[in-house]
Amino acid sequence: MNHPTRREHDLLGERDVPANAYWGIHTLRALENYPITGKAIGGSSDLVKALALVKLAAAHTNFEHGDLDETRYQAIAAACREIVGGALHDEFLVDVIQGGAGTSTNMNANEVIANRALELLGHAKGDYATLHPINHVNMSQSTNDVYPTALRVAACFGIKSLLDAMAELRLAFETKADEFRDILKIGRTQLQDAVPMTLGQEFLTYAVMLGEDEQRLAEAMALIREVNFGATAIGTGINTDVDYAKTAVAHLAQLSGLRLEAAPNLIEATQDTGAFVQLSGVLKRIAAKLSKTCNDLRLLSSGPQGGFNEINLPERAAGSSIMPGKVNPIIPEVVNQIAFEVIGNDMTITMASEAGQLQLNAFEPIMGHSLFKSIEHLKAGCLTLARNCVAGITANRELLARRAETSAGLATALNPYIGYENATKVARESLRTGRSVAALVLEMGLLDQATLDEILRPEVLTAPRSRRR
Repeated sequence: MNHPTRREHDLLGERDVPANAYWGIHTLRALENYPITGKAIGGSSDLVKALALVKLAAAHTNFEHGDLDETRYQAIAAACREIVGGALHDEFLVDVIQGGAGTSTNMNANEVIANRALELLGHAKGDYATLHPINHVNMSQSTNDVYPTALRVAACFGIKSLLDAMAELRLAFETKADEFRDILKIGRTQLQDAVPMTLGQEFLTYAVMLGEDEQRLAEAMALIREVNFGATAIGTGINTDVDYAKTAVAHLAQLSGLRLEAAPNLIEATQDTGAFVQLSGVLKRIAAKLSKTCNDLRLLSSGPQGGFNEINLPERAAGSSIMPGKVNPIIPEVVNQIAFEVIGNDMTITMASEAGQLQLNAFEPIMGHSLFKSIEHLKAGCLTLARNCVAGITANRELLARRAETSAGLATALNPYIGYENATKVARESLRTGRSVAALVLEMGLLDQATLDEILRPEVLTAPRSRRR
């Protein structure tokens, strides 16, 4: 079947595009040029919204400066607001990985906004003599300031969501830490029995680790809020009003609800992608520590007969197609895999940043794609770990108590009272015979029962205390 088309042209010639499409010839060329991932930029709602906000702020500024008439401004603004509200995202078709430093993404946005604005004005799509994607929607702009600014705005939106997810996971660990605060267990170093602690102390550690990373992520976000909006081609601000950059950034900050700042040197900001590298490094840090936490959860729950079996993870699915009754730690496992991906994304971002040349980095599309994947997947990982795993963890209290009572690790607490050599003898004998440290100390006459009971109280074993007379 033949579908209606409209004819558009660019510097390479003329092409037919679907008559009902909001995108145009530049997007068509990108669809032909970049059949890479099959994933369109429209799948990243934060990026599409950020692009529309940038275009809205630019139109507002151009209107205020008298460069854009009110009729066109109102139509462009209305189209942008619709896109911010979630409309037309399926018209953003360019592949997430593309050449041209993001030019195809910018052109896609220009065309969709222009054609929707034309429609609102009562004109046909493609009637660019009335309202043009570049002359009007892209006025006072270049891909080289629009695209990186949109990446930063979208990253800020994503970071806020990730921080919320991390806070939920931290609270889940804090809740478990309080629930397990009175459960004595043996800590481990290098997978060998060490000294006593509480299971609550162990779980609180995971919460503290997350809290530290929330702070680091907030710090990285401060760098991302600095934008090169108004830089145009290379940072000189060519084709803009003298006050354009300052005013445009102020409007974008108000529209986005973000505390955005104009970069002090737009030439530097247009070529420097260090903020992306910094952010990615923090995401890698979060991933590494989350993965370590998940390793611990898998180890502590291992067994149940041949492993540690100290805690029980919620049973989420059958674990084997051949072994009856087997249940695996699938939620920590999926978060481990997210961490591996984020660490790989960091290498991609690092290499892309290093590969930039002179006044522009052409590889921001892969940086943005990698950052958004890391942020979105870490967010999902935190939420599933909190809701589908941590919230339902239980402790094997009797097993932990029995192990704590019979562990040779208790001998460490006796060092100040019976000396290191005597404590070593007790520990070795306990390991050899399986008898408790307390029974051996009494049998050897090293301490009396009252003193031993005082030393081995859980609150004494798991925290420092003053021994001053």
